[in-house]
Amino acid sequence: MIDDIFGDIPQPDVDWYPNWLSSDAAMLILEHVIAEVEWKQDTMYTPAGLTPLPRLTAWQGDAGAVYVYSGIRNTPLAWTPTVLELKGAAEAVSRARFNSVLLNRYRTGNDSMGWHADHEPELGAEPVIASVSLGAARRFDLRHNKTGAVQSFQLTGGSLLVMRGRTQAEWRHRVPKEPSVRGERINLTFRFVSPRS
Repeated sequence: MIDDIFGDIPQPDVDWYPNWLSSDAAMLILEHVIAEVEWKQDTMYTPAGLTPLPRLTAWQGDAGAVYVYSGIRNTPLAWTPTVLELKGAAEAVSRARFNSVLLNRYRTGNDSMGWHADHEPELGAEPVIASVSLGAARRFDLRHNKTGAVQSFQLTGGSLLVMRGRTQAEWRHRVPKEPSVRGERINLTFRFVSPRS
């Protein structure tokens, strides 16, 4: 059916659940996650020098689930109760096992994430990444590496987007700045990280 609609336009291998959690449940979970997670302000190297990430982050997971991206080494903190409960629910829907999660806290519409792919070696060739959104709705863009075709999703509070297959190899994704957005958003991206040698 999708092929009939989109024809030859490339499509990422994603499962999209816009109303995965009810609005009330999503708001309650947002409050719990904000309170129980140990947030930090990381920095990254850019052509302009060392620059703060335009968002707050946290990394939780099983012992040994170390993850390195943008020159940032993330050693997991212990799972907090609400995040662990979300992990189990995301695993059931995704039919995948996760041992870690990257949490991003977008404080305003000026917080963002640039174009990138989650293709670090420890994620494997075809990682399954389950992305849970809480709080303010934000746009999520996927851009095909070869054609430049873009597919966008409005990630509302309580939505779940699962990326799998060749998505990380063939597409890049971002959360662009949206200055008009009021309120904060938390995104939890559950994944499986192989132990680093």
